[in-house]
Amino acid sequence: MRKLFFVPIIHSPADMGTIGTLLSETSAAALGKELWDEHQKTISRFWDSVSRFFNSLQICNFKVYQDGLAAAGEVGLKIVNEGVSQGSVNYEIISGLLRRGATLIKTEDIDLLQREYGYIKKLTSAKSTRETETAALRYKLAQRKLLEDRDNFIAGTIESTLQEGDTGVLFIGAYHEVLSKLPADIRV
Repeated sequence: MRKLFFVPIIHSPADMGTIGTLLSETSAAALGKELWDEHQKTISRFWDSVSRFFNSLQICNFKVYQDGLAAAGEVGLKIVNEGVSQGSVNYEIISGLLRRGATLIKTEDIDLLQREYGYIKKLTSAKSTRETETAALRYKLAQRKLLEDRDNFIAGTIESTLQEGDTGVLFIGAYHEVLSKLPADIRV
């Protein structure tokens, strides 16, 4: 049997790299400081419970799949360590799993990620209302297809790398629809 733990994630600013601070500031301004602070506390409580759960597991033939991770091996480990140094609790959990013997798997297609990042970067760096609206429209038009292509790639990666007797964990953003694309013999 192949088993997969599914962890829907809400990306923190630390998970978003160079655009994280700007996205956080924009979100705080849109929601108001009090609501944004409460949102951040909710995220913190969520990650605390996820961390406790994975710390309670025995790690054997365990594979880690991470939203946005387009590398494994030394490069993947460097990305995880960078995320930890930036304060990403998601990457702290992954780092702990790797120290206990889990294997990090290249989860995403770099070309698809770069296309999506380009849309987000144009949106967050727009200098006028017109630029913002244009960038938002272009992203909205491309977003569904990009997400579907990413989800297909991720499901294919899991199908081909999660072997009989393996357990995996998929840390994936809430808007993804990977589970319906997985083969029936993977117990989620």
